[in-house]
Amino acid sequence: MGLDQLAFSREQGKTICSWRKHPNLQGWMERLYEQRGGTDTFNCVELRLDEEDIKQLREDVKNGTLNGGEDDTEGFFFGSNSDEYYKEQDLEFCQWALEALNEGKDVIYDSWW
Repeated sequence: MGLDQLAFSREQGKTICSWRKHPNLQGWMERLYEQRGGTDTFNCVELRLDEEDIKQLREDVKNGTLNGGEDDTEGFFFGSNSDEYYKEQDLEFCQWALEALNEGKDVIYDSWW
């Protein structure tokens, strides 16, 4: 058991990127979900990402600020800070996501724990 995360495009019909126990990415996505008015527990919730979201994510990954200046995201199943471990993959995801969005495809983030 643990935090599993993925990003996909319905148009491509497959997972494009997946992570295992990347808690600060989860926290980043959860804050975005809440900013958009989400109130349910952020578990098994599909979150559609737009170009502005991806550009901000890319900057936060580059700057090491996925945690939004707060304490690291924690949860029983989340593991510990893995920002450096996933940094290259996160940046590759951002590149793919921007290309997909430019092609008119949806980019979706989902997770479960």
